[in-house]
Amino acid sequence: MNDDLRSLLDLLALERIEEDIFRGQSRASLVPRVFGGQVAAQALVAAGRTVPADRPPHSLHAYFLRPGDPGAPIVYTVDRIRDGRSFTTRRVVAVQHGQPIFHLSASFQADEEGLEHQEPMPPAPDPLELPTAAEMLPRYADRFTDPGVVDRLLESRAAIDLRYVDEPPFGTVGEAREPRSQVWFRTRGKLDGDTVIPRPLLDICLVTYVSDMTLLDSILLAHGRGGWAVGDVVGASLDHAMWFHRPLRADDWLLYDQESPTAQGGRGLGKGRIFTADGALAVSVIQEGVIRVPR
Repeated sequence: MNDDLRSLLDLLALERIEEDIFRGQSRASLVPRVFGGQVAAQALVAAGRTVPADRPPHSLHAYFLRPGDPGAPIVYTVDRIRDGRSFTTRRVVAVQHGQPIFHLSASFQADEEGLEHQEPMPPAPDPLELPTAAEMLPRYADRFTDPGVVDRLLESRAAIDLRYVDEPPFGTVGEAREPRSQVWFRTRGKLDGDTVIPRPLLDICLVTYVSDMTLLDSILLAHGRGGWAVGDVVGASLDHAMWFHRPLRADDWLLYDQESPTAQGGRGLGKGRIFTADGALAVSVIQEGVIRVPR
């Protein structure tokens, strides 16, 4: 396991300061606030550490309430809403500087047999045939308002091998495209058994972390916008929902198929499906975000 992946795992390994109270650290983000995927993943870790290991999460619903301060710790308080025979429910509030910045509800379920069907996996190229971030991002350095963006993007994704199937929004600025995008991703290195967070909770929390990285891209594509780094939009996540359908491993390739059905009123909706490399639909994701054009 490389140092970058170990650093991400350390970020998710919260300190327990009371029975149902945890403290997490932050690190510098691409923008002057805590990365939404980080706080969502940490909140899910906090909830999961109060639930038996044989009950992984099957869904989460969350709201981003205030921008997080990356220079201050985040305190996560867990409410044990319900412990049933099959399902367990938890509510988590993340607090900084005495104010809630994030709210999450998560449900966990014991393994159970039942009816089964799924949508087929869409076609996508082999991820190993696609350029890595280090190969792709420098091509677009002249499109960013800040020349340091490339380095910060690479640093923020150092633990995750994320590869775009088609050009990212900042690659086709001014060209409106179909509001669909795909990325392949996996951790940059295998997850060994020496982790504080048990599996499969660890895999699910890592996928939650990544799920916030590119989900709103398809909104930008529909309007030929490049994103915050280009300076032609400003935005932030408002709410986030995920459903975990089937087992997955965050250190194996996963296809994130994303689309946007609508944008209006300064908001846009992104929908995503995450498939394992062998075609199993593992996760469904929906997020709404603020998307505004600067005046």
